[in-house]
Amino acid sequence: MIRIANIAVALVAALHLYFLVLEMFFWTRPLGLKTFRNSPEKAADSAVLAANQGLYNGFLAAGLIWGLVQTVPAFAFEIKLFFLICVIVAGVYGAATVSRRILLVQAAPAAVALILLLLA
Repeated sequence: MIRIANIAVALVAALHLYFLVLEMFFWTRPLGLKTFRNSPEKAADSAVLAANQGLYNGFLAAGLIWGLVQTVPAFAFEIKLFFLICVIVAGVYGAATVSRRILLVQAAPAAVALILLLLA
């Protein structure tokens, strides 16, 4: 069961690495404009903020990866637990303040991974 939980955690980490790339490097390009439903003008005005947000997503991914590579099982569990909860909180806040879609894209996968981790 821990392998399944770790796969879910790895998928959440991969999602956040993808968010990092989108927000830091593709925010003003066609992929970023389409993904975030922005106009070129709005994207240009918010590019610095998006890059900052992308960096935070990278930190979430780094924390999850740290939990996956940690060799002490109890500590690995605590790290993954903490960062999954951080992802869920960020997703709920984003859904409440930006777009409900964030709940499905960010918080839901982390919640599934958290449940699997707790069951493992």
